[in-house]
Amino acid sequence: MNPPSHRHLTLALSLLALLFGSQTASASAGISVVTEELPPYNMTIDGKLTGMATEVVQAVLDEVGEPAHIQSMPWARAYDIALNSENVLIYSIARTPQRESLFKWVGVIAPTRWYLFSLPGTQFSLKSLEDARQYQIATVKEDVGEQYLISQGFEVGRNLQSSNKYEHNYQKLKAGRVHLWISNELNAHYLVRQASGNPNESAVPQLSLDDLGGANGLCMAFSLNTSDELVERFRQALARVRADGRYDAIAAKWLK
Repeated sequence: MNPPSHRHLTLALSLLALLFGSQTASASAGISVVTEELPPYNMTIDGKLTGMATEVVQAVLDEVGEPAHIQSMPWARAYDIALNSENVLIYSIARTPQRESLFKWVGVIAPTRWYLFSLPGTQFSLKSLEDARQYQIATVKEDVGEQYLISQGFEVGRNLQSSNKYEHNYQKLKAGRVHLWISNELNAHYLVRQASGNPNESAVPQLSLDDLGGANGLCMAFSLNTSDELVERFRQALARVRADGRYDAIAAKWLK
């Protein structure tokens, strides 16, 4: 057999370089991480994304050794990207029956409880969700609160007013454009205190929504087009972050 010519050897090396170069590029592409502005869980301060949930997610990324850039955007856009793209991690997302089969779930990263809130100094007689149908309620597009109310027969444009950001809903409430606001407890109190400058002021819960899915907490989850092996690595990493005290240290900073 004749030895390979210089031309054939060069061609073979070029093909190998292309092959390994493609694999390296694919490996380095990593995952995409998306979230929204949901203080104090995820929020941008002085150009830096922070918050309780963000710190937990970053600790998990560090534990896995997976470099990733976290992008903050309106929730509806983040949700759509996570539904339709490959290797996308989304947080802070409530795990509901409606969403169960739409994502690969990693685990809970922050506590949450949902209510219908009003402005301080106002009072409603809400004994059930049925009593709230007569009022205008502020929601965030495609978030779990809006999805829940729509599943209960409320309608955007009739008794729901949808926004892209939670702070817009509190502004609507202060301006008298809506009567009530659906939000989780930490977010509502944070926005009221930021707006008033009074660290002791709180949003006023008018009706607890205990049957709203995701009552156990906000989660991190992957798009369906993500390998089970990668998802399992993140589950184990989150378990280690919880077990060694890192999670409790982060929570202590934010849950004051």
